[in-house]
Amino acid sequence: MEDIFSLSNIEKYFTGEQLLEGLFGIEWEGLRTLKNGHLSLKPHPTVFGNKLDNPYITTDFSESQFEIITPAFDSVEKAFQFFSFISDLVNVSLGEEEFMWFQSLPCILPEPDKIPIAKFSGDGDLAKRFSDYRKGLAKKYGLQKQLISGIHFNFSFKDEMVQELYKHIIEDTFIDISYRDFKDKLYLKIARNYIRHSWLIIYLTGCSVAAHRTFTDECTNLMQYSDNKGSFYTESGPSLRNSSCGYKNLDPLRPSYNNVAEFTSDVQGYIDEGKLSEAKELYTQIRLKPKNPSKMLESLNEDGIQYIEIRSLDINPFYKCGLIQKDMDFLHLFLIYMLIMDESDYGDWQNEAILNEEKVAQYGYLPDLKLLKDGKEISFQDWGLKIFEDMENLVETFNMDYFKPILTSLKRRFSNPSLTYGKRLLKLIKKDGFIESQINLSMNNKKTSEYIIRNTDILQDERFKKYVPIALQGKYSG
Repeated sequence: MEDIFSLSNIEKYFTGEQLLEGLFGIEWEGLRTLKNGHLSLKPHPTVFGNKLDNPYITTDFSESQFEIITPAFDSVEKAFQFFSFISDLVNVSLGEEEFMWFQSLPCILPEPDKIPIAKFSGDGDLAKRFSDYRKGLAKKYGLQKQLISGIHFNFSFKDEMVQELYKHIIEDTFIDISYRDFKDKLYLKIARNYIRHSWLIIYLTGCSVAAHRTFTDECTNLMQYSDNKGSFYTESGPSLRNSSCGYKNLDPLRPSYNNVAEFTSDVQGYIDEGKLSEAKELYTQIRLKPKNPSKMLESLNEDGIQYIEIRSLDINPFYKCGLIQKDMDFLHLFLIYMLIMDESDYGDWQNEAILNEEKVAQYGYLPDLKLLKDGKEISFQDWGLKIFEDMENLVETFNMDYFKPILTSLKRRFSNPSLTYGKRLLKLIKKDGFIESQINLSMNNKKTSEYIIRNTDILQDERFKKYVPIALQGKYSG
C-alpha cells in the first residue's frame, strides 16, 4: 500500500506552519545530591507537598529522585520556558546543603540497601500500587540502576491537523479506515522510524560518559580510564545511559508496532509470561501514550494513541534545567521527518535498531564507525549526513526558515565530536575528576537558578505565577 503519510501527500495539504502545530511537554527525572557528591538520603522536600497530589513535582523510583513534569503547551518555546522556570523553583527550594545532580548517571551512592525507595502517604490503592511496583523493580533490576535518570519529551500533533489530513486522505484514496485507526497509524509510523533512528538523537544529546565506582560494575567495566578519584570514564561513546549497561528489560522484548492491537497483545503476553510486572515496565526509546495511563493497554485499545514520549535524552549538565531549547526544536523537526520519510520493510528492523542504538551510545566517538541498515553495513557519518540533508530539504519544502540555523548547529555538532556534550564533559573530567566536575556544574546551575528567582520578578510573571502555589503546595497550604 502507498504510504499515506508521504512527503507528497503532506505537502499537498499543509503549510509548514500547520505541520508544526502540536502539543509539547517535558519530564525530568534527577537526583538530589549533597555538596560532597553523595546521594541525599533526606525525604522528598515537604515544600512540594504530597507527591501524589503535585502534578509538577514528584518522585520517580527513589525518595532521592525528583521528577519534574510540565503540562502540555502548544509550542516548544512555551513548554521549555515553563520547564526552565519550574526547574529553577525546584533547585532553589532545596536546602543549602542540597542541589540537583545534573548528570544521567548517579553521584556517589551508599550501599544498595541504603538507597531509599520512594514512599507514598495514604492508605489508598494507588499509594500501595506505586510502592509495590518500585519494590518489585528494586528486586528485579537492583537499586543502583533505578537511579539512572534522563529527560523525556512528549509530543502530539494538533488533533485538528490530524483530522484535516484524515479527511483529505479519505477523499483522495478512498481508503476504508476509521479516524481512530488513522491516527494510530500516524503515530505508529513515527514510532517505528524513531526506533530505527534514535541513535542519532543519542549521539547528539548524549552526556553520560563517566560513573563513580559505587555504581554498577556492569557499567564501570565498560570504561577504559580512571580519574584516580574513585570514578571511571570512557572516551569511546557519548551515552552509557543508553548503552548495553543502561536500564534495559532483562529479556529482549520486541513488541509489534504494526497496529495497536498487536502491540497491546504482545505486551500483555510479556506480562502473562512474567517478563513484565505491568505495561509501563517495557523500556523503549519511545512510548505510545494512552488517554488513561493507569490502564495503559486497555486505554490504548479503547481510545488509541494520544501522544508519544521520547526517552533518549541524557541530562545536559551545561544548562540550568538539564536541557536546551535548540535540542527540543531539533527533536520536534526530527519527529516530523520520521512521519514523512520513506519507511523500510526490512523484517529484522527492531533487533538491528537496538544494535545501532547501543553501538552509537557506547562507541559513537570511534572513527570509521559502521552501523547496520537493512542488513548491510553503512558508515555512521554517511547515514547521519544523509538524514541532515533530508531534513534540510524538508525545511526548504515547507519554508521553515526558523530551523535553518538549528540544523546548521546540530550538523556541526554531528560532524565534529569535540562539540558534543559528552566530549565537552570529558575535558572537565580529565581536569577535575567526575564527581568534582559534576559538583561544580551542578552548584553553578543552582546559583543561576537562585539569581533568577531572587533577583527578577519571575515569580510574578503572568506565564508562571498561577503554578507556584500548586508546585510549592507544602509552602502555601494552610
